[in-house]
Amino acid sequence: MAQEPLMQADLLLEGFLALDTPEGFRAELIEGEIVVTPPPDGDHEDYINQIVKQVLRRSRTDMDVSGNKGLKLKRAGDCPKDHVIPDSTFAPSALRLFRGAEPWMPCPDVAMVVEVTSSRPSVDREAKRRCYARGEIPLYLLVDRDKSSVTLFSEPEDGDYRQHCAISFGKTLPLPEPFGFDLETAEFL
Repeated sequence: MAQEPLMQADLLLEGFLALDTPEGFRAELIEGEIVVTPPPDGDHEDYINQIVKQVLRRSRTDMDVSGNKGLKLKRAGDCPKDHVIPDSTFAPSALRLFRGAEPWMPCPDVAMVVEVTSSRPSVDREAKRRCYARGEIPLYLLVDRDKSSVTLFSEPEDGDYRQHCAISFGKTLPLPEPFGFDLETAEFL
């Protein structure tokens, strides 16, 4: 029985899924590029911690959070499906979205993803933004350490977000439903 030849995208995906990254590192497949990220520094984790605490305490909808949950998203052009690991992924608790999920899960019902810039900020600003929009994740919150700003991207359409609201560290940023509260960023200063 003849087999179809493997396409370049299939080979890339197969190689990516077979990677054995060093402990603490994470590998992602973003728009056809394998990106390996070292463990985050303490400031990176502090930003995530500040956001998670506020969401869990103040959100109008009870939320579950996962740090480092692999998401399988729609492909970009001829590339294989994106395999991205947000710094934080939020979903309504009532859905129990993370229970029994595969290591790389599809993203319907994800309410928001969060990224804090680190060694390659352009990936978070551009490529991951497009990935999350293609996956139709309603909200993407980006903490940009180089720019001392927080940006909320919303209304995904045609592979990007139609709306964004950026604030400087120290100001508040309204998070829409299902969150329904103002995110405080004074602790980011």
